[in-house]
Amino acid sequence: MISQPTPRAGRELPDRVLSRFPVLERRLGHRFASAALLEQALTHRSYGTPHNERLEFLGDGVLGCAIAEELYARFPQLPEGDLTRLRAHLVREATLAEVARLAGLSEFLRLGAGAASGGVAESPSVLADAIEAVYGAVFLDGGFGAAKAVIAKTFGDILAGAGAESLRKDPKTRLQEFLQGRKLALPQYAVVATHGEAHEQQFRVECVIPELGIRSLGEGASRRSAEQEAARQAYELANRA
Repeated sequence: MISQPTPRAGRELPDRVLSRFPVLERRLGHRFASAALLEQALTHRSYGTPHNERLEFLGDGVLGCAIAEELYARFPQLPEGDLTRLRAHLVREATLAEVARLAGLSEFLRLGAGAASGGVAESPSVLADAIEAVYGAVFLDGGFGAAKAVIAKTFGDILAGAGAESLRKDPKTRLQEFLQGRKLALPQYAVVATHGEAHEQQFRVECVIPELGIRSLGEGASRRSAEQEAARQAYELANRA
């Protein structure tokens, strides 16, 4: 039997409170019996305790098992090595941050004043940690079946209709194929800024899709990684256009 993490000193959460996040619950497809669990999952350590780090730990394990089961059923012909690489792609930080963004999770995060003003809510690591914590909270609230359903729903746009090869494609390739499929011009990338010392330089790249009126910015430790981040954001915008 898995017990709920015991709250520590700080902003205590009651065992049962009315959910303040009905919109998020609808997006997740799960109504919490214990709304306190969802609040804890959305609480960054900068806000106080109980925060979401223990739930993140639990959610990481639940997610890994659910994704493994989904891939096993979805791709019966893939060998173990390919399944392992595909699972690693799906549970990596960049993919989880994308899943969190698609769910609009940043709107609901509970952050300390300094973190909130510093743009922490959009940090890929914070978003990835928070969505894992949400999966952990759903598991404690409703069991593995409920958690698996929420994972399938939130990963839906990434998994639906996709084959193993397409899931391995990087954001620039996905964006390029998306535009080519609609007979649109390819995106334009340009470095708009660099900062930092030479040995730890950061690049800022702009991705522009004139026909869709899309401009996105990506940052990274190399031009390539910055382009990939800009392409990822542009791809999300293009899917909404």
